[in-house]
Amino acid sequence: MLTFEEQEASLRRYGHVLGWDLPQLEGLGKLRLISARIQPHAVLAGDFDLGAIMGILKQQIEEIQARIVLIDAPDNLLHLLDNINKERTEIGKLGDWLREAGTTTLMTTKSRDGGDGGFFSLQYDFTEFLADCVIHLDQRVMNQLITRRMRVIKYRGSSCGRNEYPFAVTDQGIWVIPVTRTNLEHQALGETMPTGIEGLDPILGGGYRRRSCTLITGSSGTGKTTFACSFSVAAVDRGERLLYLSFEESWDAMVSCMVSPGIDLMAAQATGRLKFVSAMPESQGVEEHLIQAFRTIDEFQPDHFVVDAISACQRMGSSLSAFDYLLRLIDYCKQHGVTTLLTNLTAGDKVHEITGVDLSSVIDTLVVLRNFEYRGAYTRRLGILKSRGKKHSNRIHTFHITDDGIRIGEEGGNDEP
Repeated sequence: MLTFEEQEASLRRYGHVLGWDLPQLEGLGKLRLISARIQPHAVLAGDFDLGAIMGILKQQIEEIQARIVLIDAPDNLLHLLDNINKERTEIGKLGDWLREAGTTTLMTTKSRDGGDGGFFSLQYDFTEFLADCVIHLDQRVMNQLITRRMRVIKYRGSSCGRNEYPFAVTDQGIWVIPVTRTNLEHQALGETMPTGIEGLDPILGGGYRRRSCTLITGSSGTGKTTFACSFSVAAVDRGERLLYLSFEESWDAMVSCMVSPGIDLMAAQATGRLKFVSAMPESQGVEEHLIQAFRTIDEFQPDHFVVDAISACQRMGSSLSAFDYLLRLIDYCKQHGVTTLLTNLTAGDKVHEITGVDLSSVIDTLVVLRNFEYRGAYTRRLGILKSRGKKHSNRIHTFHITDDGIRIGEEGGNDEP
């Protein structure tokens, strides 16, 4: 690796942060770092070309039998020429020399305008014709959140993706998250399983479907989190693993709130089969949230995944960001056969607010919870708006949150307004 911007010690330190042991690779003879960092006050005196640098590269390539060469920020050196024709000539000579050396070369540089300029910058647009593959990286700020994106501008001999792809730099390297795929690879919905709520299974035609996505939606105080926690404890009691992601409550607050309806989350967590993760939606961008969720799913290998509540995801930046996050998260779970249960806080009972971010097309079961004021008291009601592949009740049912969990009443209820 030849860099014109960093020192070797800095590269080793940066690599350690990203989970790469560069000194170990150097010790094994698989990596050679060469720093040709130009001092800010450097001034060109006399004739200058890249001949000496190519000589150094040739020696290092032969010593470690390198097959890949990385050249970082050569524009830092070339700008000293102060002549576009000379710069063009030197880049061309370097490119020809590297091809003759038989190595794969990756070259990085800055785009001065931050837009869709050339491979180096607007004044280096000719290099796009020399390169076989051109990848453009940028970062944007929207609603005070930063998003990194990459786009393959060209790739000779390849049917590469042409869209923009978000990516993130993590402690395990760089994660690229495809936005679109050419085909759907979801597994078929599985058998029914208990919901953990007495009386809800018959209404749903037996319970939730495995590998499905269920949304429980309603206004504040309707019991959405209690429904989600009831399902969580029931799954753990069956010996299954469940990942609970909360955007609204900490673990201690959740445990305390569930004591009243008789749901023991502490006992469920003690089994090692319940993993609880809480996060502030506005703490980072969509990509970082997605990567954390994907990594946790891969590491914990849950049978079920609860997200409480998806309405908070709009705080990641915008409604579009929330939709993007949830669509890819649900798709990832369905690909891996994970049953998903979501809760959503609505501002009212209007139909268009039921899913919040228009996710109805990927929702398999939709449970709607509502509060009604009648004769000086609030009455809770639920209805099953849809449940794919199931013969479910089409009636409105009353339910109560008691000291011993949720109890479903008669169809229509005895106190219907």
